[in-house]
Amino acid sequence: MQLGLVGLGKMGFNMRARLRDRGHDVVGYDPRPEVSDVSSLAELASRLSGPRVVWVMVPAGEITRRTVADLSTILESGDLVIDGGNSRHTDDRMHADLLESHGIGYLDCGVSGGIWGLDEGYGLMVGGSDADVARAMPIFDALRPDGDRAGGFVHAGPVGAGHYAKMVHNGVEYGLMQAYAEGYELLEAEDLITDVPGVLQAWTHGTVVRSWLLDLLVKALAEDPGFAEISGYTEDSGEGRWTVQEALDHAVPAPVISAALFARFASRQTDSPAMKAVSALRNQFGGHAVRAADSGTATQG
Repeated sequence: MQLGLVGLGKMGFNMRARLRDRGHDVVGYDPRPEVSDVSSLAELASRLSGPRVVWVMVPAGEITRRTVADLSTILESGDLVIDGGNSRHTDDRMHADLLESHGIGYLDCGVSGGIWGLDEGYGLMVGGSDADVARAMPIFDALRPDGDRAGGFVHAGPVGAGHYAKMVHNGVEYGLMQAYAEGYELLEAEDLITDVPGVLQAWTHGTVVRSWLLDLLVKALAEDPGFAEISGYTEDSGEGRWTVQEALDHAVPAPVISAALFARFASRQTDSPAMKAVSALRNQFGGHAVRAADSGTATQG
């Protein structure tokens, strides 16, 4: 299948490679000419045979809104746009309505997998019509993990459902990372424990707390014992805030996710071993920048 891919950053670049490895014809556009296949969105559209499918993988917010608006005037009736970034679900209806006025379809797709997705596959949560999802299914099947489709893909509901599901996913992720990080700090604080990395390593098989995030924490400690090279300053992507706001709007108690979000805010005022662990985990699974210890400078993993 042919696909236009807009945005060739950490995830988009690897997604293009995975799709090509699986036999799809991908034309990528990025403002950086050294990674882009074409020089403009217009050239990207001209390289695709109609009806076109274009996947947008750019930062959420104004950049995504501007890209969708540009595509609404460049693409033609019958084409399809997929927003695979971390857009807020409330933006999706606006994007869908704008594109529909030009006869263009729209899907929102929450994507999880970070820098590991190239080899492991991406978890996909999609919102939109049955017909549009079916049309893009060859792309989804190539990107998701191998095996049963239901193990890495869901058509979560109508437009907006995919990004809503991904927002909640990221809120849960906040809570899980915070729990592991606090456990790490408690182990470090006790003199009886003489092998903290070994304890965490022992948890990775057979225990009820084993997970990929725990594996990444063990890996991060092996690469930087005691997290000596980074500060505990931890950014938030915005989706944790949105999740807490949704919990308030729906009167759903979410104390763990809320506490994890506020812990990140606290990390910007005081340094702590727990927040170093959270920062290291974000670098491990997503390639997010970390701040060097005793420095305000962000470094890229």
